[in-house]
Amino acid sequence: MYESYYRLRDKPFQLNPDPRFFFASRGHKRAFAYLEYGLSLGEGFIVITGDVGAGKTLLVKSLLKKLENGSYLIGQLVSTQLDADDTLRSVAASFGLQAEGLTKSALLKSLEDYLRLAVRQNRRPLLIVDEAQNLNPRAVEELRMLSNFHENDKPLLQSFLLGQPEFRDTIQSPEMLQLRQRVIASYHLGPLDRNETIQYIVHRLNTVGWQGNPAFSEDAFDEIHAFSGGVPRRINTLCDRLLLFGYLEERTQLDGAAVQEVIGDLRQEVHHQAPRPHASVGATVAMGTGTPAGVALPEDLDARLTAMERSLNRLIPLVRKVLYTVTSGRESE
Repeated sequence: MYESYYRLRDKPFQLNPDPRFFFASRGHKRAFAYLEYGLSLGEGFIVITGDVGAGKTLLVKSLLKKLENGSYLIGQLVSTQLDADDTLRSVAASFGLQAEGLTKSALLKSLEDYLRLAVRQNRRPLLIVDEAQNLNPRAVEELRMLSNFHENDKPLLQSFLLGQPEFRDTIQSPEMLQLRQRVIASYHLGPLDRNETIQYIVHRLNTVGWQGNPAFSEDAFDEIHAFSGGVPRRINTLCDRLLLFGYLEERTQLDGAAVQEVIGDLRQEVHHQAPRPHASVGATVAMGTGTPAGVALPEDLDARLTAMERSLNRLIPLVRKVLYTVTSGRESE
Protein backbone atom coordinates (compact mmCIF):
# COMPACT_ATOMS: atom_id res chain seq x y z
CA MET A 1 0.00 0.00 0.00
CA TYR A 2 2.53 2.61 1.09
CA GLU A 3 5.18 0.87 -1.04
CA SER A 4 3.94 2.41 -4.30
CA TYR A 5 3.51 5.82 -2.67
CA TYR A 6 7.15 5.86 -1.59
CA ARG A 7 8.28 3.92 -4.69
CA LEU A 8 9.58 0.95 -2.74
CA ARG A 9 9.88 -2.48 -4.32
CA ASP A 10 8.62 -4.30 -1.23
CA LYS A 11 7.70 -3.82 2.42
CA PRO A 12 10.97 -2.99 4.19
CA PHE A 13 9.83 -3.84 7.70
CA GLN A 14 8.00 -7.12 7.28
CA LEU A 15 8.06 -9.38 10.34
CA ASN A 16 8.75 -12.53 8.34
CA PRO A 17 12.47 -13.41 8.73
CA ASP A 18 13.78 -12.85 5.20
CA PRO A 19 17.56 -13.32 4.67
CA ARG A 20 17.53 -10.43 2.19
CA PHE A 21 17.16 -8.07 5.14
CA PHE A 22 19.86 -9.56 7.37
CA PHE A 23 21.71 -6.73 9.10
CA ALA A 24 25.15 -7.51 10.47
CA SER A 25 25.29 -5.55 13.71
CA ARG A 26 28.30 -6.12 15.97
CA GLY A 27 26.34 -8.73 17.92
CA HIS A 28 24.94 -10.44 14.85
CA LYS A 29 28.40 -10.58 13.25
CA ARG A 30 29.80 -12.32 16.30
CA ALA A 31 26.86 -14.72 16.52
CA PHE A 32 27.20 -15.49 12.82
CA ALA A 33 30.91 -16.14 13.29
CA TYR A 34 30.13 -18.56 16.12
CA LEU A 35 27.69 -20.44 13.90
CA GLU A 36 30.27 -20.71 11.13
CA TYR A 37 32.91 -21.78 13.63
CA GLY A 38 30.61 -24.52 14.89
CA LEU A 39 29.98 -25.71 11.35
CA SER A 40 33.72 -25.93 10.74
CA LEU A 41 34.06 -28.26 13.74
CA GLY A 42 31.07 -30.36 12.70
CA GLU A 43 30.14 -31.57 16.17
CA GLY A 44 28.44 -30.72 19.43
CA PHE A 45 25.96 -27.95 20.17
CA ILE A 46 25.93 -24.25 19.42
CA VAL A 47 23.60 -22.18 21.59
CA ILE A 48 22.27 -18.77 20.54
CA THR A 49 19.98 -16.92 22.94
CA GLY A 50 18.27 -13.55 22.78
CA ASP A 51 15.10 -11.75 23.71
CA VAL A 52 11.92 -12.11 21.65
CA GLY A 53 12.46 -10.40 18.31
CA ALA A 54 16.26 -10.14 18.65
CA GLY A 55 16.80 -11.78 15.26
CA LYS A 56 17.79 -15.35 16.15
CA THR A 57 15.68 -17.01 13.46
CA LEU A 58 16.79 -14.56 10.77
CA LEU A 59 20.40 -15.15 11.80
CA VAL A 60 20.08 -18.90 11.22
CA LYS A 61 18.09 -18.46 8.00
CA SER A 62 20.87 -16.24 6.69
CA LEU A 63 23.39 -18.95 7.52
CA LEU A 64 21.26 -21.61 5.83
CA LYS A 65 21.13 -19.43 2.73
CA LYS A 66 24.89 -19.89 2.47
CA LEU A 67 24.53 -23.66 2.84
CA GLU A 68 22.24 -24.24 -0.14
CA ASN A 69 24.79 -26.38 -1.95
CA GLY A 70 23.38 -29.84 -1.23
CA SER A 71 26.12 -30.85 1.19
CA TYR A 72 23.95 -30.33 4.28
CA LEU A 73 20.88 -32.23 5.36
CA ILE A 74 18.90 -29.83 7.52
CA GLY A 75 16.13 -30.60 9.98
CA GLN A 76 14.31 -27.71 11.63
CA LEU A 77 12.28 -28.04 14.81
CA VAL A 78 10.22 -25.35 16.50
CA SER A 79 9.60 -26.70 19.98
CA THR A 80 6.26 -26.08 21.67
CA GLN A 81 6.35 -27.60 25.15
CA LEU A 82 7.48 -30.99 23.84
CA ASP A 83 8.20 -33.87 26.18
CA ALA A 84 11.09 -36.28 25.61
CA ASP A 85 9.31 -38.79 23.32
CA ASP A 86 7.58 -36.11 21.29
CA THR A 87 10.91 -34.37 20.81
CA LEU A 88 12.41 -37.50 19.25
CA ARG A 89 9.40 -37.91 16.99
CA SER A 90 9.59 -34.27 15.96
CA VAL A 91 13.30 -34.57 15.18
CA ALA A 92 12.65 -37.64 13.02
CA ALA A 93 9.76 -35.88 11.26
CA SER A 94 11.94 -32.82 10.60
CA PHE A 95 14.18 -35.05 8.49
CA GLY A 96 11.17 -36.55 6.70
CA LEU A 97 11.09 -39.86 8.57
CA GLN A 98 7.97 -41.75 9.59
CA ALA A 99 7.73 -41.40 13.38
CA GLU A 100 4.17 -42.22 14.40
CA GLY A 101 3.47 -45.61 15.92
CA LEU A 102 7.13 -46.52 16.50
CA THR A 103 8.55 -47.52 19.84
CA LYS A 104 11.35 -45.37 21.19
CA SER A 105 13.98 -47.98 20.37
CA ALA A 106 12.66 -48.39 16.82
CA LEU A 107 12.53 -44.61 16.38
CA LEU A 108 16.14 -44.21 17.52
CA LYS A 109 17.26 -47.03 15.22
CA SER A 110 15.47 -45.48 12.24
CA LEU A 111 16.96 -42.07 12.95
CA GLU A 112 20.48 -43.44 13.45
CA ASP A 113 20.33 -45.45 10.20
CA TYR A 114 19.12 -42.39 8.32
CA LEU A 115 21.89 -40.15 9.69
CA ARG A 116 24.52 -42.81 9.07
CA LEU A 117 23.46 -43.17 5.43
CA ALA A 118 23.55 -39.39 4.97
CA VAL A 119 27.13 -39.17 6.28
CA ARG A 120 28.22 -42.03 4.02
CA GLN A 121 26.81 -40.03 1.12
CA ASN A 122 28.97 -37.06 2.19
CA ARG A 123 26.04 -35.05 3.50
CA ARG A 124 26.19 -33.44 6.93
CA PRO A 125 23.00 -33.66 9.04
CA LEU A 126 22.28 -30.45 10.91
CA LEU A 127 19.43 -30.00 13.39
CA ILE A 128 18.14 -26.51 14.21
CA VAL A 129 15.91 -26.23 17.27
CA ASP A 130 14.06 -22.93 17.63
CA GLU A 131 12.27 -21.80 20.81
CA ALA A 132 14.48 -24.20 22.78
CA GLN A 133 13.42 -22.59 26.06
CA ASN A 134 10.16 -24.55 25.75
CA LEU A 135 11.97 -27.88 26.04
CA ASN A 136 11.92 -29.52 29.45
CA PRO A 137 15.19 -31.00 30.82
CA ARG A 138 14.30 -34.54 29.71
CA ALA A 139 13.69 -33.35 26.15
CA VAL A 140 17.04 -31.51 26.13
CA GLU A 141 18.69 -34.70 27.40
CA GLU A 142 17.20 -36.64 24.48
CA LEU A 143 18.82 -34.17 22.10
CA ARG A 144 22.12 -34.68 23.89
CA MET A 145 21.78 -38.44 23.49
CA LEU A 146 21.44 -38.00 19.72
CA SER A 147 24.91 -36.46 19.71
CA ASN A 148 26.23 -39.88 20.77
CA PHE A 149 25.60 -41.26 17.28
CA HIS A 150 28.97 -41.69 15.49
CA GLU A 151 30.30 -43.15 12.26
CA ASN A 152 34.02 -44.00 12.48
CA ASP A 153 34.48 -41.55 15.36
CA LYS A 154 32.72 -38.87 13.32
CA PRO A 155 29.54 -37.36 14.83
CA LEU A 156 26.41 -38.07 12.81
CA LEU A 157 24.48 -35.00 13.97
CA GLN A 158 25.26 -31.44 14.95
CA SER A 159 22.65 -29.19 16.60
CA PHE A 160 21.99 -25.46 16.89
CA LEU A 161 19.80 -24.51 19.85
CA LEU A 162 18.05 -21.12 19.66
CA GLY A 163 16.13 -19.84 22.64
CA GLN A 164 15.08 -16.96 24.81
CA PRO A 165 17.29 -15.90 27.76
CA GLU A 166 15.67 -18.35 30.18
CA PHE A 167 17.14 -21.22 28.15
CA ARG A 168 20.52 -20.26 29.59
CA ASP A 169 19.14 -21.08 33.04
CA THR A 170 18.09 -24.52 31.79
CA ILE A 171 21.58 -25.21 30.48
CA GLN A 172 23.20 -24.00 33.71
CA SER A 173 21.14 -26.37 35.86
CA PRO A 174 23.08 -29.21 37.54
CA GLU A 175 21.45 -31.97 35.47
CA MET A 176 22.68 -30.33 32.24
CA LEU A 177 26.38 -30.87 32.98
CA GLN A 178 26.88 -33.37 30.16
CA LEU A 179 25.16 -31.08 27.66
CA ARG A 180 27.29 -28.11 28.73
CA GLN A 181 30.40 -30.20 28.07
CA ARG A 182 29.25 -30.60 24.46
CA VAL A 183 28.44 -26.94 23.84
CA ILE A 184 31.30 -25.76 21.63
CA ALA A 185 30.10 -22.14 21.36
CA SER A 186 27.34 -19.95 22.75
CA TYR A 187 26.32 -16.35 22.28
CA HIS A 188 23.63 -14.03 23.58
CA LEU A 189 22.16 -11.56 21.09
CA GLY A 190 21.59 -8.19 22.73
CA PRO A 191 19.65 -5.17 21.39
CA LEU A 192 20.98 -2.67 18.86
CA ASP A 193 22.39 0.62 20.10
CA ARG A 194 21.17 3.93 18.68
CA ASN A 195 23.65 4.07 15.79
CA GLU A 196 22.95 0.46 14.88
CA THR A 197 19.23 1.15 15.01
CA ILE A 198 19.67 3.94 12.45
CA GLN A 199 21.88 1.72 10.27
CA TYR A 200 19.36 -1.11 10.58
CA ILE A 201 16.47 1.10 9.41
CA VAL A 202 18.46 2.55 6.51
CA HIS A 203 19.69 -0.93 5.50
CA ARG A 204 16.17 -2.33 5.29
CA LEU A 205 14.95 0.70 3.37
CA ASN A 206 17.86 0.54 0.92
CA THR A 207 17.14 -3.16 0.34
CA VAL A 208 13.79 -2.25 -1.22
CA GLY A 209 15.05 0.69 -3.27
CA TRP A 210 14.57 3.66 -0.92
CA GLN A 211 15.60 6.97 -2.53
CA GLY A 212 15.35 9.15 0.58
CA ASN A 213 11.57 9.49 0.51
CA PRO A 214 10.36 9.63 3.20
CA ALA A 215 13.18 11.36 5.06
CA PHE A 216 13.69 10.64 8.77
CA SER A 217 14.74 13.36 11.20
CA GLU A 218 17.28 12.74 13.96
CA ASP A 219 14.62 13.00 16.65
CA ALA A 220 12.54 10.42 14.75
CA PHE A 221 15.42 7.97 15.12
CA ASP A 222 15.70 8.90 18.81
CA GLU A 223 12.03 8.11 19.39
CA ILE A 224 12.21 4.86 17.42
CA HIS A 225 15.19 3.63 19.40
CA ALA A 226 13.69 4.66 22.75
CA PHE A 227 10.40 2.86 22.06
CA SER A 228 11.90 -0.28 20.51
CA GLY A 229 14.80 -0.63 22.94
CA GLY A 230 16.88 -1.62 19.91
CA VAL A 231 14.96 -4.89 19.43
CA PRO A 232 14.68 -5.52 15.66
CA ARG A 233 11.12 -6.87 15.71
CA ARG A 234 9.86 -3.86 17.66
CA ILE A 235 11.70 -1.56 15.25
CA ASN A 236 9.97 -3.32 12.35
CA THR A 237 6.53 -3.01 13.90
CA LEU A 238 6.94 0.69 14.64
CA CYS A 239 8.53 1.62 11.32
CA ASP A 240 5.94 -0.29 9.30
CA ARG A 241 3.17 1.65 11.02
CA LEU A 242 5.16 4.87 10.66
CA LEU A 243 5.35 4.45 6.88
CA LEU A 244 1.61 3.73 6.79
CA PHE A 245 1.05 6.90 8.80
CA GLY A 246 3.23 8.86 6.37
CA TYR A 247 1.27 7.48 3.43
CA LEU A 248 -2.09 8.37 4.94
CA GLU A 249 -0.91 11.85 5.89
CA GLU A 250 0.92 12.23 2.55
CA ARG A 251 4.18 13.11 4.25
CA THR A 252 7.65 13.07 2.77
CA GLN A 253 9.29 13.90 6.12
CA LEU A 254 8.87 11.86 9.29
CA ASP A 255 9.90 13.51 12.55
CA GLY A 256 9.79 12.72 16.26
CA ALA A 257 6.25 14.06 16.60
CA ALA A 258 5.02 11.68 13.89
CA VAL A 259 6.73 8.76 15.62
CA GLN A 260 5.17 9.74 18.94
CA GLU A 261 1.73 9.82 17.36
CA VAL A 262 2.19 6.33 15.93
CA ILE A 263 3.52 5.09 19.28
CA GLY A 264 0.37 6.48 20.91
CA ASP A 265 -1.72 4.38 18.55
CA LEU A 266 0.35 1.26 19.16
CA ARG A 267 0.04 1.60 22.91
CA GLN A 268 -3.74 1.37 22.61
CA GLU A 269 -3.45 -2.02 20.93
CA VAL A 270 -3.59 -5.24 22.90
CA HIS A 271 -0.16 -6.64 21.95
CA HIS A 272 1.63 -3.46 23.09
CA GLN A 273 -0.18 -2.99 26.40
CA ALA A 274 1.39 -3.93 29.70
CA PRO A 275 -0.56 -6.49 31.76
CA ARG A 276 -3.11 -4.91 34.08
CA PRO A 277 -3.77 -6.20 37.59
CA HIS A 278 -7.15 -7.90 37.96
CA ALA A 279 -9.55 -6.59 40.56
CA SER A 280 -10.68 -9.21 43.06
CA VAL A 281 -14.30 -10.25 43.30
CA GLY A 282 -14.61 -8.46 46.61
CA ALA A 283 -14.53 -4.70 47.07
CA THR A 284 -10.80 -4.08 46.60
CA VAL A 285 -10.30 -0.33 46.97
CA ALA A 286 -7.27 1.75 46.09
CA MET A 287 -6.02 3.36 49.30
CA GLY A 288 -7.42 6.80 49.88
CA THR A 289 -9.32 6.98 46.58
CA GLY A 290 -12.43 4.84 46.98
CA THR A 291 -11.79 3.52 43.47
CA PRO A 292 -11.75 -0.27 42.87
CA ALA A 293 -8.28 -1.48 41.91
CA GLY A 294 -7.88 -1.99 38.15
CA VAL A 295 -10.84 0.32 37.30
CA ALA A 296 -9.92 3.13 34.89
CA LEU A 297 -10.39 6.67 36.16
CA PRO A 298 -12.52 9.05 34.09
CA GLU A 299 -9.46 10.91 32.77
CA ASP A 300 -7.93 7.58 31.73
CA LEU A 301 -11.11 6.66 29.87
CA ASP A 302 -11.11 10.07 28.24
CA ALA A 303 -7.53 9.57 27.06
CA ARG A 304 -8.39 6.15 25.65
CA LEU A 305 -11.45 7.48 23.84
CA THR A 306 -9.38 10.29 22.36
CA ALA A 307 -6.76 7.81 21.14
CA MET A 308 -9.46 5.55 19.67
CA GLU A 309 -11.00 8.50 17.88
CA ARG A 310 -7.61 9.44 16.47
CA SER A 311 -7.07 5.88 15.23
CA LEU A 312 -10.50 5.79 13.60
CA ASN A 313 -9.89 9.14 11.94
CA ARG A 314 -6.69 7.71 10.51
CA LEU A 315 -8.43 4.60 9.22
CA ILE A 316 -11.15 6.50 7.37
CA PRO A 317 -8.86 7.92 4.64
CA LEU A 318 -7.22 4.51 4.36
CA VAL A 319 -10.57 2.86 3.68
CA ARG A 320 -11.41 5.59 1.19
CA LYS A 321 -8.15 5.03 -0.68
CA VAL A 322 -8.72 1.29 -0.80
CA LEU A 323 -12.29 1.72 -2.05
CA TYR A 324 -11.13 4.24 -4.64
CA THR A 325 -8.43 1.86 -5.87
CA VAL A 326 -10.88 -1.06 -6.10
CA THR A 327 -13.53 1.06 -7.85
CA SER A 328 -11.03 2.50 -10.31
CA GLY A 329 -9.79 -0.98 -11.13
CA ARG A 330 -13.32 -2.23 -11.89
CA GLU A 331 -14.09 0.77 -14.09
CA SER A 332 -10.96 0.15 -16.15
CA GLU A 333 -11.86 -3.51 -16.82
